[in-house]
Amino acid sequence: MRVVIQDNYDKMSKWAAEYIAKKINEHKEDRPFVLGLPTGSSPIGVYRNLIEMNKEGKVSFANVVTFNMDEYLGLPHEHDQSYWYFMHDNFFDHLVDMKPENINILNGMTDDPEAECARYEAKIASYGGIDLFMGGIGVDGHLAFNEPYTSLSSRTGVRNLTTDTRIVNSRFFGNDPEKVPAQALSVGIGTVTDSKEVLVLISGHNKARALAATVEGGVSQKWTCSALQMHNGAIIACDEEACGELMVDTYKYFLDIERKERL
Repeated sequence: MRVVIQDNYDKMSKWAAEYIAKKINEHKEDRPFVLGLPTGSSPIGVYRNLIEMNKEGKVSFANVVTFNMDEYLGLPHEHDQSYWYFMHDNFFDHLVDMKPENINILNGMTDDPEAECARYEAKIASYGGIDLFMGGIGVDGHLAFNEPYTSLSSRTGVRNLTTDTRIVNSRFFGNDPEKVPAQALSVGIGTVTDSKEVLVLISGHNKARALAATVEGGVSQKWTCSALQMHNGAIIACDEEACGELMVDTYKYFLDIERKERL
């Protein structure tokens, strides 16, 4: 596992965006570069940086296919809290060369959720898998909507959201947890860890316990983020505030390793 510690959220976001752009630009295969994407507050800075780089001609999305992590069950595209809306409002609509047919987001209005999830997994496989999956984690360490105690080998499926998750997300629904959908469609932990690389963003003091569990804790269904310890291409990009629960030696180790990477 690689842990990249930056001074603050803005620097973390810029580093992550530049890393993603570098991977896209280095992609020389005939097939498209396949990129997994999250929603939420964590990736906003990355998206802003990638939009700027795209407009400046530093990275093209013409040969990029995207798959989003999740979508609320029962929310139509036009709902301002659907993840389809979020992604277009915060990212896709601002790119100069993103092809709409290359955007893949789970259909929250499907009449057959299980079939929709199976279709999604099959479509990912049809592209040869995901090259890089960017993600964020919750305060309880959940990755996508894979809440604590979700199987670490899980695939895309229907997820029941915990009360804690609905409370946290209620800030987008008028601070009313009852307005937050009780279920979502989400890629599984196994779906994410099948990717060639996984880049997870962790920022803020409220994510400190989750970062420590991801890096230092044992691999456990209690902290689904801990599955990243078993991935050979896992990268954690974090800010200083998120490092508050790391042991001093752990913190110094990763700073030292990254310093040598830059030499």
